[in-house]
Amino acid sequence: MNHLPQFNRRTFLQDAGLIAAVTLVAPFAWGAAASDPKAGKRTPVILATDIGDDIDDTWALGFLLKCPELDLKLVVSDYGKPQYRGKLIAKFLQTVDHGSVPVGLGPDREPRGEGGQADWVKDYSLSSYPGRVHPDGVQAMIDTIMGSKETVTLIGIGPMPTIAAALAREPRIARRARFVGMDGSVRVGYGGAKTPAPEWNVKADVKAAQQVLAAPWEITITPLDTCGLVTLDGQRYQRLLKSTDPVVSAILQNYRLWCRSNKNQDDAERRSSVLFDTVAIYLAFTQALCQMETLGLRVTEDGFTRIDDHGKRMAVATAWKDLDGYRDFLVGRLLGEA
Repeated sequence: MNHLPQFNRRTFLQDAGLIAAVTLVAPFAWGAAASDPKAGKRTPVILATDIGDDIDDTWALGFLLKCPELDLKLVVSDYGKPQYRGKLIAKFLQTVDHGSVPVGLGPDREPRGEGGQADWVKDYSLSSYPGRVHPDGVQAMIDTIMGSKETVTLIGIGPMPTIAAALAREPRIARRARFVGMDGSVRVGYGGAKTPAPEWNVKADVKAAQQVLAAPWEITITPLDTCGLVTLDGQRYQRLLKSTDPVVSAILQNYRLWCRSNKNQDDAERRSSVLFDTVAIYLAFTQALCQMETLGLRVTEDGFTRIDDHGKRMAVATAWKDLDGYRDFLVGRLLGEA
């Protein structure tokens, strides 16, 4: 078993719940096959992220930029700290030569302040970003979805108040988009625990999660059952350390700062943290390495995602067909080899 580092904001939560048995069924048709970038068919996507708290959002953004199946139309900050998160998004995109991607700022709400990657943007100004910065990221999300000729895939990799605000302002976006998220804990908790837990992206804003995960759009999620098992170490991680790829370099710069802020600086030279959010990026274009179930899920007031026959039915990545295959794929994409 890979060593599991400290989880920072996604800490272990010990409360357990009983889960009803369900039947394995075919996954939703949309995500069963990848887009075909060679045929010019790329999926338009919006990324909603709480980048700057846990480092996995930064890995996920870099991974997304390395996926030719996905056409990134907008990155929006979620869950407070809009200036800090917006600067991280903008500087990362600009650093890796994607400075034309629009950036949207989520509402200025709790939590406020900065986080472990603050030093990376301490001298960066959003006014220097070459692309467009939308002060109202909620409206930018709505306009991007409503203005698209194709169905937009909205990828949520943090708590969801910005997405919930967009749904409240313009409910029709649920008919024009599909949602792919890193959310919940169905049968497995943090670190592979055999009891589910209130997962951070749900528990941090339960009301928003209830709204987003019950909306009438097609939903695909990776809960802790799959995403909570993804780490990189050994030869895979050493290949990344030796890389001069701009995306990998930007990720590692931020990871080193994040590890230093969490007083585990040595980890940055040996292994990754848990890369929860990368799996949501993967599910935006394929489900090939995941075991999928169609489940009814309900978000409870205490932040659990319970199986419920009367809940919203969604495609859930409940297990890996080939976890090492995913690790290899992730590293290959980041290095530009896969």
